[in-house]
Amino acid sequence: MSDRPFHSEPPQHASLIVIGAGAAGLFGAIACAEANPSASIRIFEAGREPLAKVRISGGGRCNVTHACFDPAVLVTHYPRGSKVLRGPFSRFQPQDTVAWFERRGVRLKTEADGRMFPTTDDSGTIVDCLLGEARRLGIRIYTGQAIAHIQPDEAGFGLTTRAGAGWRCDQLLLATGSSPNGYRLALKLGHDLVPPVPSLFTFTVPDPALRELAGVSVETVRLSLALEDAPALTQSGPLLITHWGLSGPAVLKLSAYGAEALHRQRYRATLTVNWLPALKPDQVRQKLLTLKREQGKRQVAAFSPFSELSRRLWQYLTQHRADLGTKLNWADLSKAQLQALVNELTRGNYAIAGKGVFKDEFVTCGGIPLAEVNFKTMESRRCPGLYFAGEMLNIDGVTGGFNFQNAWTTGWLAGQAIAANVTVLPEANFRKS
Repeated sequence: MSDRPFHSEPPQHASLIVIGAGAAGLFGAIACAEANPSASIRIFEAGREPLAKVRISGGGRCNVTHACFDPAVLVTHYPRGSKVLRGPFSRFQPQDTVAWFERRGVRLKTEADGRMFPTTDDSGTIVDCLLGEARRLGIRIYTGQAIAHIQPDEAGFGLTTRAGAGWRCDQLLLATGSSPNGYRLALKLGHDLVPPVPSLFTFTVPDPALRELAGVSVETVRLSLALEDAPALTQSGPLLITHWGLSGPAVLKLSAYGAEALHRQRYRATLTVNWLPALKPDQVRQKLLTLKREQGKRQVAAFSPFSELSRRLWQYLTQHRADLGTKLNWADLSKAQLQALVNELTRGNYAIAGKGVFKDEFVTCGGIPLAEVNFKTMESRRCPGLYFAGEMLNIDGVTGGFNFQNAWTTGWLAGQAIAANVTVLPEANFRKS
């Protein structure tokens, strides 16, 4: 759905203009239109299509939200924003998201890890639902139309597109995600900015032998990340070995909580991996001693005595990490070699030498400082009539649908508040386009 405004004078007028046709912007516009059908709403999107990030999210399936229905627990999944989101989530949380889509014929399913997707496993289902609602409510979306300038005044806001088209609106919703232009506009409207840096990324580990295990996964590991100017971080969960290093939910959670510190360290750090978190080091030692006593003639690298570790991973840990070679028998394992193997299994250190991108998704921390926004309404505390929603704020969640839930919640709150303040424009005062 794409339109271009006429280059004409006087400027065209709308009750609400939304900048950014992503999840937060479109959901906010729809919430406003539903709460106040008299509102004239226009959305401006700099890209070529609306909801582009929604379409590619979740590997093309769209991880809509997460099956966490207790606001007190839900906020713990946000490295930044957890305190301010408690109130908003008491008003619109994942249960409300599920109900909202189901009322429009889109059913969601919950996977084993709590992530929720449309039953179609197709992000197009979500995109079509949102665009269909916008169309039904008379919301117009202008793609390829970046906003170059915003001028607030007593009557609202004057806007100019990069193509030179003039618009006016009573209220303005900024929902441009991590777009530099969106931040530039907010700065000119009197806001500050926490410098955005990447969140949710994989760890690059310069170990060719490890990379040869690409595709090998472990159901549960415990990771500890040592940081130079911040407390060490710990996470547990699944881990995946990739062509460039380490990924999986445990790594992604660590990357989110350590995003700012890792950025300052230029993504150089030491990661400690406990491959057997269900066992204490002494228990691991005793199991190895039992093998040494009962299977003395067998080679150490021949098989994995721990069902949690695949044969290939076991061989990597014994041969490349503990340096036990390929032919050492259990009976010949020295005390020092035994200790080296216990260390690698329970607290092996891996050098992080960079970051990778998590699939096609790109999440940042940083943005508009949270103290500058009223989280009951999402209105700016510095510029009356200006509202924010989504990733443009200094809020980010871990992987699993939490970032989309932030978009739905803050967009809905902004839309509700704007609808209550909409000035009904006489038909003559704005030009339908």
